Amino acid sequence: MPDLDSIMTAAPVIPVLVIDRIEDAVPVAKALVAGGLPVLEITLRTPAALDAIRAMREVEGAIVGAGTVLDPDRFEQAIDAGAQFLVSPGLTERLAIAVSSARVPLLPGVSSASDVMRALDLGFDRLKFFPATAAGGIPALKALSSVFAQVRFCPTGGITPDNAPDWLALPSVACVGGTWLAPSGETVDAAAIELRARQASALGSRC
Repeated sequence: MPDLDSIMTAAPVIPVLVIDRIEDAVPVAKALVAGGLPVLEITLRTPAALDAIRAMREVEGAIVGAGTVLDPDRFEQAIDAGAQFLVSPGLTERLAIAVSSARVPLLPGVSSASDVMRALDLGFDRLKFFPATAAGGIPALKALSSVFAQVRFCPTGGITPDNAPDWLALPSVACVGGTWLAPSGETVDAAAIELRARQASALGSRC
């Protein structure tokens, strides 16, 4: 099972995916992996999400995780579906306890200094900065990073191809999460997704 450091440094961008139709799962995953983005976050926001995780796990080279993990029940469902990592928008003690007994790593969300301190108290120093733009953007993350030098972040929320390089330039940022690679509601165009993935994979060489 990959650890968070290897997940966060596999590519500069983690695609954040909302899969509405199970038949889209494998084509999307194959296109993203072919474009150089092997780490895929499937948000648990649709009825197809868990089956999409199962299907994407069969794609060679894909590292498939579950996003929007809000509680221990969703945590267990994601694990049963084969998720290799978990992402949550925040962190509760119940969720931290559930994760502590599992081999699957969790990337919890934070948006303030108090959130970071709580995460550190619960044993987490690899964190999702969310919602990145609404929570103060790059100036806010720079301020947090100056205090919490041991923490590495994955900003998500409001990240675009235009501003991603500015986020990736921060020493505390290991990677970013983006929804633009395969937007929800669009007809799957594998060639277009692969092209966007190639462009995203070239955004940074550190991550």
